[in-house]
Formats: sequence, C-alpha cells, structure tokens
Amino acid sequence: MKIRILLAFLILLFSTVGNAAATTYTLPENSNDSVITQYPDGVPLTRAEQDETLLDVARNFLLGQTEIVRLNKDLDRWHVKKGEIIRLSNRRVLPDTPHEGITLNISEYRMYYYPPVQKGMPRIVRSYAHGVGRQDWKTPLGKTKVARKVKDPSWHPPESIRQEHAANGDPLPLIVPPGPHNPLGAYALYLALPGEYRIHGTDIDKIYGIGMQITHGCVRMYPEDVEELYSSVKVGTPVYIVKQPIKVGWLNNVLYIEAHPDLEGEEMTQDQRYATALALIQKANNQEMPDFDQKALNEALKNLDGDPVAIYERLPPLEETPMPIPEERPRSADGYYHGT
Repeated sequence: MKIRILLAFLILLFSTVGNAAATTYTLPENSNDSVITQYPDGVPLTRAEQDETLLDVARNFLLGQTEIVRLNKDLDRWHVKKGEIIRLSNRRVLPDTPHEGITLNISEYRMYYYPPVQKGMPRIVRSYAHGVGRQDWKTPLGKTKVARKVKDPSWHPPESIRQEHAANGDPLPLIVPPGPHNPLGAYALYLALPGEYRIHGTDIDKIYGIGMQITHGCVRMYPEDVEELYSSVKVGTPVYIVKQPIKVGWLNNVLYIEAHPDLEGEEMTQDQRYATALALIQKANNQEMPDFDQKALNEALKNLDGDPVAIYERLPPLEETPMPIPEERPRSADGYYHGT
C-alpha cells in the first residue's frame, strides 16, 4: 500500500513502513520537558489507497489496535474505504518514570525504551505498541528487570491456561515448540517477577491483538519490534510497569495533558478522572495551580483519545542581562582619584 502523509495541510508522499521497527523520538533539549513529537508542526494523516481495515493501517504504522481506533472514532474499523483519511499518532507525553531502561504504560498499550546515551549523540527514546493482560489475567505493576533472554522459546502453558483452553474446545499440548503458531513468537525477554511474565513476540494468529487486553499477563509485541528490542536490551535492564491513563508534561513552556480510557474493569468516574488530572497539573507546575484552559481540559477528559492537548502556556523565563563592569578611573601620581 502506498502511503501519503498530510502535514499541516500539505500532502507528502510517504513510503510504507515495511520492515521498519520502533518509532524513535529525540528527547527535548530541556530535561524538564517530557513531550515528544514525531512530526513537528504537523497533523499526521494517511490516505487509504485501497479498501482496508484500521487494523491494517495500525500494522503498517506499528500502532496498536486500540490506539488507531480511538483516533478515528468516525471510521469503521473493519472497512476503511479507498480515499478515506486516517489520523495517526504524533505527540506523546512520556510516562512519569525514570528515563532509563524500559517503561511499560499498560494504560496506553505502549512501551518506552531509553537506550544508553552515546557520546556526542542526542538522547533518544524508542516507543513500541504492545498488548497487555486481560481483565482476569492482569499484567503486574512495579519495578523489575530483564532476567534473561531467549531466542525461539518453547512455551510450557501453565495448567490453569491449559484448563481454560480445554474448556473452550481448544486443548493445548504440554509444550508448544518454536514456530509460527507459538504465542511467544521468536523472541522473549523474561522479567524478574514471580511467575512466567515476559515481553515477547506474537504468533501469526494473534498479530492484530497488539494494543489490546489480550494476554495472560505478558506483554506482546509486533515481531519486528520485539526483535529490535531483543537485540538492543541487555540482561539486567530495569523495567518499570505502570498504569498511567492520564499524563501531563511540558514542551517549550506549553503544558499538555494526554488522557486514555481506563482498562476493562477499572473504570474511574468522571469526577475521579478530573481530580486526578488537577493533581497532575498542579504537580507539573511546582505545586501551583495555573490558570489553564478549562474547556481544553474538559474535551481531553471527554474524548480520551490519547492525543496530547495543550491546556496552558507560561511565559518563558526572562534572560538576565549582566550588569556592566564600570571602568576604573586612572589614578594620579599622588595615588588619589581626581574628578573633573
């Protein structure tokens, strides 16, 4: 499929993603800023040049299914007609975690990997879509680390999962060998958590489940994404697993809020969501409540589309002008200053 990107009303030809993996962002120069942008000063869109589904578009751009559907609520996810315009992601507010290792924000079905800084190069973050645990098989939260890495892993389904599959008429063997139908895919990073929790790939049968609550607690990624992550991450890398449906961050003295729907079975009321947003806004502004755009905040908390919305702009700090150093008057022969 040929892709066209619309940036600030200018349509540019853009090739298909193909074998490209993570979206790589350059971190803001100001270390206090936490909003990253893929297409500066643009609203990224793509035009379907054939009938397809939103899932096909998500797969091409390595976005999750939930993410692409939220951004395109007026489109039929199962039938995007030729010529229709599809909205893509652009800005993201980084989760409130240390900018090291891996952060999994399960609320947005998104991973952030901060590679070690290379001398003379700007700091970057790579972002990947992923699936998370179902309502009855939640992905655990907390800080952990990559305990080991396995290429072409075999899957030993726990008895509880085998019983579940058997009850649904889909019995599982004791061991699922490596191959295209192995749910772990070709790469697995095991986490230092009780139980068998992994960051892993996917089988060809469930590739469109990326960006959904679909796993038994593990984190599932696109094949090319997990391959890239596997080759980049070392054993011992810290992993932060958080649940942050609302995020707030600065970029160039503008405060943004990004709001996502709650996970199934964990719905907040609108009042709870509003109170959470206010607390985060105040925290981001040195514990002082700014005179933010109330309408913009209300819209963000209503739409819950995951697109960062600007709600406040502060004046940039004034640059201090150094005081001129007065020139010393020459002394006379008697050692005293003499005015005129």
